This record gives sequence, structure tokens and C-alpha cells, in this order.
Amino acid sequence: MVQITFIDAAGQSRTVEGETGATVMETALKNNVPGIEAECGGACACATCHVYVDESWADRIPAAQPMEEDMLDFAFDVRKTSRLSCQIRVTAEVDGLVVNTPERQG
Repeated sequence: MVQITFIDAAGQSRTVEGETGATVMETALKNNVPGIEAECGGACACATCHVYVDESWADRIPAAQPMEEDMLDFAFDVRKTSRLSCQIRVTAEVDGLVVNTPERQG
């Protein structure tokens, strides 16, 4: 299993296990991580699974595709490391990934 750490806006950290092939969003929902709403269910049709990828991971995960970049326009408080967690696949390469959830979702 792959370890992913979610840190909420208040600084509370939760490390959970994700299954290879799932998405970071699916992992958050399965583990009841607060701050991930995922209203569209992972279809990249909303911005309610917005996260900030930790700076140390920003260049280690695949880049956002144009569709994801377009949807981020609807997210709250977008930053340079903003991503939609439904678009980040859980693989062995992301073991130890750290993401922060925003104060609120878009």
C-alpha cells in the first residue's frame, strides 16, 4: 500500500493508505479525510477535490493536463502547486505524497 499524508487548513495531519490504481481523491474519500468533497465523483468536472501538492512533490508527480488546469479556474485560493486530487493516480512512485487541503473547496 502507498502512504499519502493529508494536512488540513488547521494543520492536522492524517496519513492513510491508498491502493495502487486508485486516485488520491478516492483514497481521501475511502479514508474519510475531511476537506475533500468530490461532488462530481472524480470526473474532472468540478473543483471540489482541490489540494495543494507539497513543494517537495510538485515535480515528482505527472503534470496537470489542460482539462484539469481549466477546472482549477473554479477552485478557491489556487496556488502554483494546486491540483485536483481526482487527477493524481496512486502509484508506487507517489508513496509518501503529502498534500494540503484548502480552507474550503470551490
